[in-house]
Amino acid sequence: MRADHYAKSKFQYQVTQSDNYKEYQFIPDYAGYVDPIEENRLSYVRRFDPPDGQIKGDLILIHGIGENNIPYIQWFAQQFSKRGIRTWYQLLPYHYKQKPPQMYGGQPYLSANPDICVKRFHMAIRDTRTILDFAEDQKGFLPESCYIFGFSFGGMIATMAMGIDQRIQKGILAITGGNWRWINFYSPYSQAVRQDLYQNSNPYGCQDEADCIKRFRADPVNWVRENVKNVDDIFEKAPIRCYHYDPICYAPLIDRPVLFLKATFDKIMPKNATHDLEVLLPRKTVVTIPTGHKSSIVLRRKILTDSMHFLTNN
Repeated sequence: MRADHYAKSKFQYQVTQSDNYKEYQFIPDYAGYVDPIEENRLSYVRRFDPPDGQIKGDLILIHGIGENNIPYIQWFAQQFSKRGIRTWYQLLPYHYKQKPPQMYGGQPYLSANPDICVKRFHMAIRDTRTILDFAEDQKGFLPESCYIFGFSFGGMIATMAMGIDQRIQKGILAITGGNWRWINFYSPYSQAVRQDLYQNSNPYGCQDEADCIKRFRADPVNWVRENVKNVDDIFEKAPIRCYHYDPICYAPLIDRPVLFLKATFDKIMPKNATHDLEVLLPRKTVVTIPTGHKSSIVLRRKILTDSMHFLTNN
């Protein structure tokens, strides 16, 4: 289910009006794949229009893992739209109405099996592309002002979407990273992945960090530099399938401007993961925020100001 093997199709949806946005429930294009989690067979995006109708650009906004991230990141959708950026707030698979009530938001992404994860990650990217298909058909869409903003896990999806889809002209990657070695073995949020690996292994016989380094990830940044010139290279040359959904593989394919926001005291996204993604982005502007991962909410107005300056200046 490669997100780059994708063709535009009719956007089939139902829409409901909320106080300050329209919510679209749409049928996703997962290349014929039927998710065993029934709730995830529909997708959702919230559209925030500029109040005065004057559209300066369109932006796809993507939140991080967990239900609590949805209202936090939605604040940015409201603020961008007030400043003339029509914002499409993508609700990731396995969140909101796309999961059973007892499931933790985003839980199915926390698997040690790359064969499972590659489907789930590329489902999210395909949703991004489907939303963009619909957005570009709307009145006022400006191809030169098509943007993406991803926070944390959403930044990973945004990186891969931008590496695949050339329609996205600028990207904001906030408090995010890549290289699954660092994330899976060091992030407190990946404890479920580690537990799954230690208890069940996976089809590739992965055991622990030392095994991962020895067989697959001795120097993935250098591997990407030497091998990845297009998306086919990722799928045809990677030593294991977790490279297929690793943001560091898609970073060199982004030949457009990126604002890379990182947090000084981030304990959720390992610093090495942030570094490995940062060094592989060719056209980045880096801004460091003096907060932790979750505490970045304290400086959300600075993030907004920096983002608007980046989007509206050449």
